[in-house]
Amino acid sequence: MLGKMAIIGDGDSVLAFKAGGIDAFSVSHPEFARDLLKKLSKEYQIIFITDTIAVEIDDLIKKYLTMPYPIIISVPSKEGSNGYGIESLKKSMEKALGVDILFGGDEDRNQENN
Repeated sequence: MLGKMAIIGDGDSVLAFKAGGIDAFSVSHPEFARDLLKKLSKEYQIIFITDTIAVEIDDLIKKYLTMPYPIIISVPSKEGSNGYGIESLKKSMEKALGVDILFGGDEDRNQENN
């Protein structure tokens, strides 16, 4: 399992990763992605998932957060980001540090301006 990386997502979104040497797995339905993630988690250390798929299988992804491997990273799909990755990062930082160091200042400034 040393250093193996994979990506799960729609066909077009995973092509660039495949060109970079990452094992690419195309899925068309969240249930296929769920089954595939369970299978790949036994073999890969890092698994990228496009955020359009990740939002659909968020409950399963959360189960892996307490494990050292695999590391699951959400990436934008070919359509762009839906905010899933940023929101996940924000929640993880708040949990680890007890405060929102990434976005708290911006939100406070936005509220002051309104």
